[in-house]
Amino acid sequence: MLIPRKDFFDEMFGNDFDSFWGRKENKLMRTDIQEKDGTYILEIDVPGYDKDHIKIELENGYLMITAERNKSSEENNEGYIHQERFFGTCSRSYYVGKNVKQEDIKANFKNGILKVSFPKEEMNKVESKKYIQIED
Repeated sequence: MLIPRKDFFDEMFGNDFDSFWGRKENKLMRTDIQEKDGTYILEIDVPGYDKDHIKIELENGYLMITAERNKSSEENNEGYIHQERFFGTCSRSYYVGKNVKQEDIKANFKNGILKVSFPKEEMNKVESKKYIQIED
């Protein structure tokens, strides 16, 4: 339910195929998902961001994580030969279920890792088949 899905094409051909076509692997907001004692725990890499620039929103069963990092007006491109640090906004969403409430979600941020936890949504049990007797 919570596992971010990779594209079948990407899984089949992997990074070698991507590098051939010039596509770069998304290294932003990598996530580990763990289930422990009826709770889901997301550990999301958000290095280089301040806690104040990370927003967590819950809407229609989706948890949306957004992080924004802007270059300060004092910094400019002068003197740089090559830059790889990302500036801008990145976001990622996770389906957590319609029954998860905002007050059930806990989050903390330490050493560039955002840790979000919430209770596991109970799946509705599918009733076994019940047959209806046909009368004469």
